[in-house]
Amino acid sequence: MKKYFVDNLDSAVSGKLLEILEHKVKELIDLKNELTLKQLKQKINENKFGIRSFSKVLDIENKISLIAEVKKASPSLGNINTEVDIVDQAMEYEKGGANAISILTDSKFFKGNIVFLQQIKDKVGIPVFRKDFIFDEYQVYESKLYGADAILLMATILKEDKLIELVELTHKLGLGCLVETHTKADMDKVLKTKAKVIGINARDLQTFDVDLKNIIDLAPQVPKDRIFIAESGVKTSEDVALLKKAGAQGILVGTTLMQADNLQEKIKELKSV
Repeated sequence: MKKYFVDNLDSAVSGKLLEILEHKVKELIDLKNELTLKQLKQKINENKFGIRSFSKVLDIENKISLIAEVKKASPSLGNINTEVDIVDQAMEYEKGGANAISILTDSKFFKGNIVFLQQIKDKVGIPVFRKDFIFDEYQVYESKLYGADAILLMATILKEDKLIELVELTHKLGLGCLVETHTKADMDKVLKTKAKVIGINARDLQTFDVDLKNIIDLAPQVPKDRIFIAESGVKTSEDVALLKKAGAQGILVGTTLMQADNLQEKIKELKSV
């Protein structure tokens, strides 16, 4: 496992994030023992899922797009809404005007499941986005098998050449991707890829601290020909206005929506800016 880390993952990874990735590497080894990459590729040919364009639904002139997230729990907050019916929640998101659905598929730390992708895709007409700790080609093929239209790639955890490789594979498979950044070093990596959608995360994944100022400070680094999505820490229309002024074309919101007393009103508020 140590060699795998050296070859693929950024040496700066530490803290809780390192703990998560160590678990994910072990999990991946088990998955590959159950179903080889060759077998996985063969199964993809049997799936009947069409691919919905992720970047197209996020690129709306003069309007903020919303990636609404289904998230039962997180390492920073613990349980958020464990009793939620994830399909009903996703359908409510679409009804409210969300442009895409983000789905946490990690089971240990977020109480997610990869089958959530299939279950939700069957019931909504907008793109479904797999949010997980993806660092291996196996996970990209797996995402396609289970119906993801797009996936998250985190610049923070990946070496530059690995990030470039995974973005290229994602595009080859016809999937979209959002490449997430938190620092200038992350952004430098991303700008060497052909990723169309760049996210800036207010959350530091090493400490789990959240600060919208991080998005605003890094925003000028996003080229005008890329789609800029602000991630984490968005609670009010005032937050959205601040991020839109900084250049964000869309927002990814999870906890605020999962805990909303009136979900439709909260979506309306966030999209009204």
